[in-house]
Amino acid sequence: MRSLGALARILVAANAAGLAAAMLRSSRPAEIPEQFGRIAITLEPALFICSALFYALSPALSRLPYAAGLAVVLGLSALVAAAVGSFGAPVDGMPEATLALWSAAYALLLAAALAAYFRLRERAFSPALAEARLQALQARIRPHFLFNSLNAVLTLVRREPARAEEALHDLADLFRALLADSRKLVTLADEIALTRQYLALERLRLGERLAVDWKVDPQARNALVPPMLLQPLVENAVYHGVEPGTGRGEVRIEVARERDRLRIELSNPYHAEHQHRQGNRMALANIEERLALHFDVEAVLDTAIEGERFAIRILMPARSGEAR
Repeated sequence: MRSLGALARILVAANAAGLAAAMLRSSRPAEIPEQFGRIAITLEPALFICSALFYALSPALSRLPYAAGLAVVLGLSALVAAAVGSFGAPVDGMPEATLALWSAAYALLLAAALAAYFRLRERAFSPALAEARLQALQARIRPHFLFNSLNAVLTLVRREPARAEEALHDLADLFRALLADSRKLVTLADEIALTRQYLALERLRLGERLAVDWKVDPQARNALVPPMLLQPLVENAVYHGVEPGTGRGEVRIEVARERDRLRIELSNPYHAEHQHRQGNRMALANIEERLALHFDVEAVLDTAIEGERFAIRILMPARSGEAR
């Protein structure tokens, strides 16, 4: 009841039903706008009131058994529609009481149809299926730098054993995160720490060629994000933006919390002649699909070429709390 995607689907479905009713009531196409206008006088206020009411009641409804919660939703939808319908525009001389009853019946039918749709959708995206899809998506994230990192560690074993041991710990942490439960959100602070470990491994190979500019809003550190969200984006930036160059390449990472939204921006040098390298679009599509599975339409990922840099921007809900 508090999902932007669910609200959008409800609004579209309800207005589509209103338009269908207007078409059935009209004897010719020219009458459809007038009929829809009459329906909208009752439909739109009822939609607005129900949306606001269910948004406010969402925490209480979520604690009820499904059947009880559904009964409350259906009952309130009918009551609101009846109340609004009693003040609606007359329809062919129909008494107010009759109009209120018809409005309640239509609302009950529409609410039941929408409830059935969301129930089917929930089953389609059941935890088992969602877990399987997330695991399959996350399984694609196999850092290509594994063998390079191991080779870099081997060169340090005798010369700098302490640094080699630290690098192996970083590598172990990365793969531990990769194998973690992908259904659980993690704090942004943990994701940043993991990304810093990845960057430490890349510096073993790239040295001073790899520069990173971090700008992290302290208020954003407790925000919950999908696991392995930031690290693959930074890996992409290094692979496609820093490695192809011959000089110093800078990766810029900015994270900010803007009220109830979390904004993540990342940019890296853009080398047009190297864009035939595979994996960039696949990695971005992977991230985009995982965001959709966790946040539906409330999360957005955009990319742009800005001069000599490639930029990625993510907007998503800023949910705070402990990792879950």
